[in-house]
Amino acid sequence: MSLHSLPLFVRLAGRSVILLGAGEPAAAKRRLLERAGAAIVGEADDARIAIVAIEDETMALAAIARLKARGVLVNAVDRPELCDFTLPAIVDRDPVLVAIGTGGASAGLAAALRQRLETLLPAGLGRLAQDLFDARQTLRARYPEGGARRRALGEGMRAGGLLDPLNGAASVEQWLRGQSKTEDALIEIRLSSDDPDDLTLRQARMLGQADRIYHRRDVPTAILDRARADAERHACDAVPADPGTGLSIDVGFHDAA
Repeated sequence: MSLHSLPLFVRLAGRSVILLGAGEPAAAKRRLLERAGAAIVGEADDARIAIVAIEDETMALAAIARLKARGVLVNAVDRPELCDFTLPAIVDRDPVLVAIGTGGASAGLAAALRQRLETLLPAGLGRLAQDLFDARQTLRARYPEGGARRRALGEGMRAGGLLDPLNGAASVEQWLRGQSKTEDALIEIRLSSDDPDDLTLRQARMLGQADRIYHRRDVPTAILDRARADAERHACDAVPADPGTGLSIDVGFHDAA
């Protein structure tokens, strides 16, 4: 299956971007461009990309045609069929950026997915990326062959590994020291409702890292689906005396016995 679009990350700091339009749609795009450090200019200025957020249909189509005739790549707000590029929903864990696009089919869907990912990706993810960047010479010295380096990093980043990107406490320094053994742990999660959107950031993260889940029988599937697909799931009234190695989670409601 072919891609309808090729996702790209474009550095706009100091670069000119044409922005046309008024009102909230244009203001929202202006805030985004300013956050990226772009120099926002008008139609008469020289630029390679443009965002047209003009609400009047006739005026918008005319502006889009003029810009495209100049070879400018255009994002036409609310007109996906006329877009040369679309603007994704963004999860920002600088320097890590996660972009979610639907090709203009549904901005609402992209926003909903972004909100879900916000609860799963820890605030420390950007620090992990920077630590890995800072350690690149050490990694190359330890694993001169690229394949061996990729395999070592892949093992470290597995679920529950010391470099697990969904673990807010992931430590490159500890991993480099070779302390790969993780401590066994049992963590209790008490739910406030049966809605998975009510999970706290920590609860969602713990579910995503767990090796096994011990849950009361009234815990809904939608909550359990936040756990790793390969995690063991045990419906029970109480956690056994020996819950097992790795990370175990005890899930129930606040009023559970």
